[in-house]
Amino acid sequence: MWWIYALLSAFFASLTAIFAKVGVKNIDSDLATAIRTTVIFILVWGIALFKGTVPAIQNLQKQTWLFLLLSGCATGLSWLFYFKALQIGKVSQVAPVDKLSVALTITLSVIFLGEVITWKIATGALLIIAGTLVLIF
Repeated sequence: MWWIYALLSAFFASLTAIFAKVGVKNIDSDLATAIRTTVIFILVWGIALFKGTVPAIQNLQKQTWLFLLLSGCATGLSWLFYFKALQIGKVSQVAPVDKLSVALTITLSVIFLGEVITWKIATGALLIIAGTLVLIF
């Protein structure tokens, strides 16, 4: 079932790139990111409130808070750089290069989480890196 959510994520991420490219056309990329983030904030909190999961926030441990805050900072920086890249580059180049994060995530998951890398995962990561290099150069 996880792969259905992953495919939906990929689909909406692709729409994000297209919509964002048009959206940053006549606006500062940081302001565009701020507007996008506000929309996400309202949408996600609305869903959490609707589902009734908000009270669980009081049971979160310090480590959970720390890593969610770090993840939020990383996401914010990623979005700021992504919107700037979209503003000055082509979506057909920026979006695939941004997906180099997949190969980097695989590497970091081995280093920091002790995940095991299979030949299929390694091959996929190398193909992503190769494709990224083709698009850059």
